[in-house]
Amino acid sequence: MTDFLNLAMLLCASVGSMVFGVLAAYGILRTAFALMRPQRSKATVKVRQETARVS
Repeated sequence: MTDFLNLAMLLCASVGSMVFGVLAAYGILRTAFALMRPQRSKATVKVRQETARVS
């Protein structure tokens, strides 16, 4: 019984560490790509008002 418990704990620990590694890499890469993305500059919009011509 002890060997089975040790095996189960070892499997859970290895899967948990693998999940943590994948999520950490995902977070790091997502942050890095967000920092590399070019910043959007807001374009100035020139508004010209016109009146409608009704015939």
